[in-house]
Amino acid sequence: MEERKTFLNRVFTKVVDVKPNEIRALWLGFAFHFIILTAYYIVKPIRDSIAAGNRLETLPWMFTATLVVMLIANAIFAAMVARMERRTLSPFAYAFFILVLLLFFVLMRTGSPTQQVWTGRAFYVWVSVFNLFNTAIFWAFMTDLFTVEQGKRLYGFIAVGGSLGAIAGAYITKHFIRDIGPANLIAISATMFAIVCFLVRFFPSNFTGQTQAASAGEKRIGGTAWSGITHIARSPYLFGLATAIMLYTTTTTWAYFQQTTLAGEALKTSADRTVFLSNLEIWVNTITVFIQIFFTGRLLKWFGVAFTLTALPFLSMLGFGAMAIAPSLAMLAFFQVTRRAGAYALMRPSREILFTVLKREDKYKVKSVTDTLGYRIGDQLGAWSYGGLGANGLQLSLNTISWIAVPITAGWCALSLWLARKQRILADAQLKLDRTATVGDIAAPEAA
Repeated sequence: MEERKTFLNRVFTKVVDVKPNEIRALWLGFAFHFIILTAYYIVKPIRDSIAAGNRLETLPWMFTATLVVMLIANAIFAAMVARMERRTLSPFAYAFFILVLLLFFVLMRTGSPTQQVWTGRAFYVWVSVFNLFNTAIFWAFMTDLFTVEQGKRLYGFIAVGGSLGAIAGAYITKHFIRDIGPANLIAISATMFAIVCFLVRFFPSNFTGQTQAASAGEKRIGGTAWSGITHIARSPYLFGLATAIMLYTTTTTWAYFQQTTLAGEALKTSADRTVFLSNLEIWVNTITVFIQIFFTGRLLKWFGVAFTLTALPFLSMLGFGAMAIAPSLAMLAFFQVTRRAGAYALMRPSREILFTVLKREDKYKVKSVTDTLGYRIGDQLGAWSYGGLGANGLQLSLNTISWIAVPITAGWCALSLWLARKQRILADAQLKLDRTATVGDIAAPEAA
């Protein structure tokens, strides 16, 4: 048995460049990511089906409602971060997610047809808010737990756990939506989050060899509720991070509106749309897993953050160009699968590495601002600009709007290159400082 275990460990270390003292934290991170994305992707196709069932002109207002709720939620979250330890913060946040999901479970089973319409819209807003906190909390925990060097080696494998969870969640919804309905699927999602609340306590306190940093990691994070916003305003690097996420979400919203329009025209029932969108999620995450296992870690190691960070804006530029030439639901599906696989397999791990050089407070607060508020501001820009360019404004065709997106994604490419270069400078400075003193928080916002 011991010989077999040693053999399996050797095989595993061939796939992932992991050290013996990191294996427990690595697998826990993998499981954590798997569970939270299984829970989210159970409800995501339901949310997107609700969007496709609404008129296109109602979507910008649903996006605006999402932003308002996000502003409130972000302020509450920042206040929580200032007062809680990281091992308390995550279970508390996920417990709140559970309560809200159970509330929607009750409303969907008891409301009248008219109430169901507004319950669906409220559910769309809630899922659009909590999904960002879901991943932001997870990755903030990971960047606080692992060092820069560990992140480059291990984030790719941890991301695989999330992709497998996304496949599992979409598969569950695809195969059970017609049999048990959306309300019961929401209850299953809440159960998944309950498991996460118990998982956090099993993470090791110190496996990096930096005793002082590990000890600090269990203390309250401190600062004010508005630190994330003020630090972004003072730092070109942090402002660049926020701008990059807004460019990503603006163009994502344009592609989402195109998806909603084409899917709504081609698929007439809610169940058909949910199955189509579930299939889309399965394809996206299957390809993502393949890239993450065989390419993400190697590309980061061989070519660095700049290459993987710019891959998504480059793919987006090509995809919008293709939609401008030959728009169709099939082309849109191919574009969405390619783009989102690139986002999850390449951009996401690369972007998390950008946060590893920040001081500890910013890993939570700036990240929560960029990954939630910045994300939804980008949604607003995308939603209202798409409406203004399209049927509710200049009456531009889907083809023309796609052409407009091409130079925007080119600018996003340039910004990504600058961020990668700045991250390397800060990482080098952090390494030099680590050689002279044991310090956990390195890059102050003013220096970044």
